[in-house]
Amino acid sequence: MLQRRIWGTVLVAAALAAPYAVYPVFLMKALCFGLFAVAFNLLLGYTGLLSFGHAAFFGFAAYVTGHAMKEWGATPELGILAGVAVAAAMGLVFGVLAIRRLGIYFAMVTLALAQMVYFFCVQAPFTHGEDGIQAIPRGKLFGLLPLDDMYVLYYVVLAVFGIGVWIVWRAIHSPFGQVLAAIRENEPRAISLGYRTERFKLAAFVLSATLAGLAGSVKTLVFQLASLTDVQWHTSGEVVLMTLLGGMGTALGPVVGAFVVTTIENYLADIGAWVTIIQGVIFVLVVTLFRRGIVGEALAFIERSRRR
Repeated sequence: MLQRRIWGTVLVAAALAAPYAVYPVFLMKALCFGLFAVAFNLLLGYTGLLSFGHAAFFGFAAYVTGHAMKEWGATPELGILAGVAVAAAMGLVFGVLAIRRLGIYFAMVTLALAQMVYFFCVQAPFTHGEDGIQAIPRGKLFGLLPLDDMYVLYYVVLAVFGIGVWIVWRAIHSPFGQVLAAIRENEPRAISLGYRTERFKLAAFVLSATLAGLAGSVKTLVFQLASLTDVQWHTSGEVVLMTLLGGMGTALGPVVGAFVVTTIENYLADIGAWVTIIQGVIFVLVVTLFRRGIVGEALAFIERSRRR
């Protein structure tokens, strides 16, 4: 317990000091994708449901937030709230349609629904097609915090990230989380114990979609842009890579995976399409050699050391 508190204090201190040592926009992008991956991990790592459509919540919430702030003049908090609310509603609809399917069928249904959202975004007037919604004003959060200041914006993004991670942490360490774990390990047994598993899976799906929408809405503020890239199937695949690379079913694994993938994309951008090939090689190595992911393997190593 003491070691956890020490490590937690170190991580918080590092996060607070990070923008003075590393480019803040890069950090904010990594934090947004970290929250996205944590939300996805709630579904895959703790419930055992593989969704290939999470980009729909991430990207469409970004469009809603951008449109609300640019066209309707909404304040940042109202814009984010609108994006999150739409993502939650989409999660409920998608969940009702997909949750009764299992395995690859569930994954394909979510992918099909996400592609419908993508093609809607291509055609809908308010998304501006391939141009996206650009030059979105950041404004002032609660009328007090000027988000055009990079450091203020970073700490707001960090606070949102922390709240999102705390929500997931509380969920997985509650009786609700224990039921999700039971469903992941043996759903027929959970049903035999009297749990209505479809309701629990739907609740997990909606919560995951809501937090994914929160991540997309905040990313819109960071880049002042909502584009088709965020709703493409590639983004759904990328969050799967982040989760598996960092460590599926671990609290901070997806965050580590998000930082690794974002770092690769940021610092190897000059080599073009080779970035995708490098990501594919890393994915294959992790799946074949380090199936627990970076954090999972580290935790397993520490546990073996303690036993010795």
